[in-house]
Amino acid sequence: MGVQFSHPWLLLLLIPLTGLMVYSYKSDFRLSATRKKWAIGIRSTILMLLVLMLSGLQSYTDLYQKEVVYLADRSFSMSDGEQLQHWIQQSAEYKEQEDLISIVSSGLGAAVERKPSASKMDQVQLNASLKREFSNLEAGMQLSSSLLSNEGDSRIVMITDGEENVGSMLAAGRLLKDRGIAVDILESPQPAMNDVAVEELIVPDKLYQAESFYFEVMLRSTYETTGELRLYEDNREIGRQKVEVTPGDNRYGMKGLAKTTGLHRYRAEIFMNGDEQSANNAGYTFTRVEGPPKVLVVEGEAGTSGNITSALSSGLIQYDVIAPELIPSELAKYGAYDSIVFNNVSGNQVGGRQMELIEQAVRSYGIGFMMAGGEESFGMGGYFKTPIEKALPVSMDLEGKREIPSLGLILVIDRSGSMGGDKIELAKEAAMRTVELLRPKDTVGVVAFDSQPWWVVTPQKMTNKDEVLGLIQSIQPQGGTDIYPALSSAVQELLLVEAQRKHIILMTDGQSAGNGAYDGLIQQMKGDHMTLSSVAVGEDVDTVLLQTLADAAKGRYYFVQDPSTIPAIFSREAVMMAQSYIVDKPFIPAVLDAGDWRALFEAGLPMVNGYVATTAKPTAQTVLVSPEPDPLLSRWQYGSGRTVAWTSDLTGKWSKEWVSWSAFADVLTQMIKWTFPQFTASPYDIKTEVAGNQVQLQVVANGEESAPDQMTAIVTGEDLKEREVTLYQESPGQYSGELMVDQPGAFMLSLVDSTGDSDKIVAPGTGFIVPYSPEYRIGNGDSKQVLSRLAELTGGRMLSWDQPEELFAPKARPSRMLHNLKSALLVAALLLWVADIAVRRLALPWAVIGARLAAILRRRAVPAGEAAPAAGMTRLAARKERAAAFYGGGGVASPPPQAAPPAERGGAGGRRPQEAGREPASEVPAAPTTPPVEQAWLPQDQVGSTSMDRLLAAKKRNSR
Repeated sequence: MGVQFSHPWLLLLLIPLTGLMVYSYKSDFRLSATRKKWAIGIRSTILMLLVLMLSGLQSYTDLYQKEVVYLADRSFSMSDGEQLQHWIQQSAEYKEQEDLISIVSSGLGAAVERKPSASKMDQVQLNASLKREFSNLEAGMQLSSSLLSNEGDSRIVMITDGEENVGSMLAAGRLLKDRGIAVDILESPQPAMNDVAVEELIVPDKLYQAESFYFEVMLRSTYETTGELRLYEDNREIGRQKVEVTPGDNRYGMKGLAKTTGLHRYRAEIFMNGDEQSANNAGYTFTRVEGPPKVLVVEGEAGTSGNITSALSSGLIQYDVIAPELIPSELAKYGAYDSIVFNNVSGNQVGGRQMELIEQAVRSYGIGFMMAGGEESFGMGGYFKTPIEKALPVSMDLEGKREIPSLGLILVIDRSGSMGGDKIELAKEAAMRTVELLRPKDTVGVVAFDSQPWWVVTPQKMTNKDEVLGLIQSIQPQGGTDIYPALSSAVQELLLVEAQRKHIILMTDGQSAGNGAYDGLIQQMKGDHMTLSSVAVGEDVDTVLLQTLADAAKGRYYFVQDPSTIPAIFSREAVMMAQSYIVDKPFIPAVLDAGDWRALFEAGLPMVNGYVATTAKPTAQTVLVSPEPDPLLSRWQYGSGRTVAWTSDLTGKWSKEWVSWSAFADVLTQMIKWTFPQFTASPYDIKTEVAGNQVQLQVVANGEESAPDQMTAIVTGEDLKEREVTLYQESPGQYSGELMVDQPGAFMLSLVDSTGDSDKIVAPGTGFIVPYSPEYRIGNGDSKQVLSRLAELTGGRMLSWDQPEELFAPKARPSRMLHNLKSALLVAALLLWVADIAVRRLALPWAVIGARLAAILRRRAVPAGEAAPAAGMTRLAARKERAAAFYGGGGVASPPPQAAPPAERGGAGGRRPQEAGREPASEVPAAPTTPPVEQAWLPQDQVGSTSMDRLLAAKKRNSR
């Protein structure tokens, strides 16, 4: 225990302040001598307290406490997590009772597993959720240091292999050194294994169609072996060769040919004998092959796209034709095409992720999109409120254009335990999307079932959609599965509904626990003109029962393997029951707003026999319309891309005259070409460099046109989340930016000119790859030296796995716990300041107060037996003295003393009988008179003076 000063030189201020107080005491002062002493003393004390406060007076106590933070590296390169936890448990048993211990885990980020505590660790568990694909020991050290109070012997125990790939632990160590925090190292070396990794794959940044080029592949190996190297272009093998590797780096070259245009992803993969690690056996890169444009045609029914492909061939446009099930599920694969055409594709054939990918490819990367009509497209295909509808220039809602028959719809939804997770959420989304399609005159009901039915929404008119949507959101999975009670309840309720069309949609993913009289239900439904469609989700469902029910009730049966298509199925069912979306009558289209397409239609237009009704969006350009009027051909700009909607078909069913028209091929190719990206070649060279989770972007303008002042890179990963990276202009035409990623994968990138009010893509989409996690890279063996430098830098130690007790073995370094006294000194000074004001400003009878206090103290000092008589005599004497002083000082004669009472006189001579023989006591000398209470506060030379005398004396003092 002791005191110290943070600014001791300020104590020198006490010297001049002491002189000032002495001068004040000796100089003329208006207060009396006693009050003057008090005032000078209080002020001196206040000034001394303020000086002590300014000099930083602190008290301290010495601590012998250890604060230890275990920093556990939990990245993928740390294989044995149980050994790590066991060592922490063992070493913590040797701590002293007052020592504080805590645990932090690190990956890409860091998380606290245990807060600082002196309690014993019963069991060590490391359960924090981390991105283990990267190792950021710097972040772990920063979080660990924040848990240390620096009031004891503080240190961090880092358990790691030292293979960091994000941040710098040495940089963090220098900061810890300044704070006096030591870092002890427990090295966890990686086990020796036979491993060959693809370290690098290099191809030219840009290629032209039919150009030959070379792949350069670098392999790193820990042993000598042989194997095979294979190369792939968009998952299509394009070459292979036998290779022999030795420990260290090995480079190989292979020749390739750029056959098809567009953005391509290349992959190099190795298959080596004795390789014990497969996570690092592949490397990736992107490149763009320049050449004629290419279109992806998706056909809902095989063999129905002949008219489209013939038109594309006549226009020298390359194309691929695929089924909806083969639509790419990776954004990078859409970069190989300039436009996408949907030919009568139903929404339930396209997964929800694929719809999102197409919408993002159009909006952010300038890829075109066109939808051609048919009985399975637009509203009839279930595209209501889907990402595809967002991208199209038309909406699926008819918005009151025509009279639609009233509909009574009951949704029977399985809510058993097996529907947990995404299934029940997609089922609720499907139900809500269906509700939003209905009109106020329609009736809807929702019954969820497990072993018993539960009416979520009783059949009611659609007068309050928000309330119905809120009720649907409350469905939660639980219980078993029994279809019949729920279906029977739905039929009975629908019998009571008055509607022109009545329909039931049944969805389940399991087997019904009970058997019911389904035949009787079917007969009831037929008698009331009800229909039923069934949706079977997954492999465990009773497909026979559901298909039988749908066929018997004249509905449709859907088997779903991708649950994301459920909302499109429900929307399609609701639209098909209306049966007003298909306009099946011949007409000649009218040109409304053709713009630059007007020349295509100047010679006249052929007849169209039918189309799917839609509604043009407010900002869309409607080129051709029907007599209704409904849009037949519409187009618009959507984000960075363009989309076209042709609401009739291209198979010839509704457009027989149209597809046989001599100008058909030219018109169709012009429609598709209009959707192509609005640049012919990239005026910029884009280079990316990946280091850990950091991607450096370098952009160089290679054209003569002036480069924009501001540019932004739009980057999209496999999670479909867009990231905007600001590119800073380092010099004219040169830009750079930095992106942090949290997981490996393929990323699409496009450049946007952000100088204007609206963003404009200035370069075609390209891509880059963050390959397998850097945790699986083959290290260069310098991690041990780095860890030793860190321990030496911070004053730490290199610990051993077989000696956990050595962590707490050294005696704790003493440290001072400081107590700041600034607040206490300031409060004391403020209280004394109030006392100083009281002494100087308040005129109190200090002499009387002092006399009374003295009397109280004397009274307490008298023995108990004598206290009463002495106290009485003292009070009597004091009264007499005050009376004599008052009358005498005022010039008034004292009244004669009163005769003693008879009881006090006694016999002759006034004595009591028992005192008659005694000699009279000697006279007690009179006590000095004291001024009356009213004059007790006056100076001694003014006591007894008149009021006039005192007034003259005060004026005399004031004049001086």
